[in-house]
Amino acid sequence: MTTNRQWIFANTPQGALTEATFRWQETPMPQPGDGEVLVRTRMLSLDPANRAWMNGATYREQVLPGDVMHGFTLGEVVASNVPDFAPGDLVDSMGGWQDYAALPAAALVKRNRRHTPELLIGVLGVTGLTAYHGLFDIGEPRPGDVVLVSAAAGAVGTIVGQLARLAGCRVVGIAGGQAKCDWLVRELGFDAAVDYKAADFHKQLRVATPNGVDVYFDNVGGVCLDAALLAMNLGGRIVCCGAVSQYDTGATGGSPLLPGVVVTKRLRMQGFIVLDYAAQQDQAEARLAGWIESGAVRSILDIVDGLENAPASLIRLLAGGNLGKMAIRVS
Repeated sequence: MTTNRQWIFANTPQGALTEATFRWQETPMPQPGDGEVLVRTRMLSLDPANRAWMNGATYREQVLPGDVMHGFTLGEVVASNVPDFAPGDLVDSMGGWQDYAALPAAALVKRNRRHTPELLIGVLGVTGLTAYHGLFDIGEPRPGDVVLVSAAAGAVGTIVGQLARLAGCRVVGIAGGQAKCDWLVRELGFDAAVDYKAADFHKQLRVATPNGVDVYFDNVGGVCLDAALLAMNLGGRIVCCGAVSQYDTGATGGSPLLPGVVVTKRLRMQGFIVLDYAAQQDQAEARLAGWIESGAVRSILDIVDGLENAPASLIRLLAGGNLGKMAIRVS
C-alpha cells in the first residue's frame, strides 16, 4: 500500500459529535526523514478523551480543524532511519487516524511482540495502565473496602472492577441499562451493579452500598459523581479519571456538593493521567500480563475492522454503545 488514508478533523463540533465532524482523504504514503521512523497503524484506540481533545483545555494540545484526527495507535515499523527501531517492531505512538505516520524516534515506545496487538492496545496498554495506577496508586484499596466504579462496562471500568476484586474489595459498578448491569455481575464478578438511567438510581445505589463507599473511581462526572459523593465514607478516596458525561454535551456546570462534602467527609479527590506513572510502566505491565495469563483478569474488547469506521465507532462509544475496550483494527 502506497496510499495513506486519513480522517481529517474538519470542524469543531457544537454539542454532540456527528460524522460531519470528519473528512476522509487519501494522500501519498509519507517518507521518514532523518531521525524518523515510518510506522504503519495496526490498531487505533478509541477513547472518550478523543472528544475532550476537540474542546481543548486538556492535558495535551487541542485537535484543530485541518489536522489528521489525533489518536493513540499501536503500529508496526515499516522503515527506520534510527538504530533503535527496525522493521517489524511494534510501537505505541500518537499516530492519529491514518494508515501511516512518519514520527521522530522519541515519540515511539517499543512494545513486546509476544503479546497480541489486541492486548497491547487494551489491558496491557494505556487503558489497563490507567485502571491499574488510578486504583492502586490513588485509590489505595484495602481488603474489605467498597469500591464503586462508574462507566463500569467501559474500557477502564471493566479492568478497575476486576482489579478491585483481586484486592479483596466489594465491587459495585455503575452502568447505563439493566443489561450492562447484569453482564457486569454475571461475567466479570462484580458484587452489584446499578443503572444510572433508572428512575430509582439513587435508591439502587443505597441498596448496593449499605455500608457506604471507600473508593470511587470516576470516569464520568455529572450525576454519578454527585451520587458517589453522598455515598462516600469518612476518609474515602475519589479517583478522577474522566468526565465522559460532559464531553459530548457542552456541559460545564460543577457539582453543588463541592467542596462541602469533601470537607465534611475528609475525602481525598485526585485527578491523574497515565503519563504520571511512566516510570512504573514496566512493573505494572508485568503484573497485568501475569493476571491475564492466569485468567484472573479478562480482556474485554469491542474491535471494529476498518479505518473507515472510526467516526461512527467513536460516536457509538460516546453514546455508551460499547462493552470493554473499543479499538479499530486498521491493518
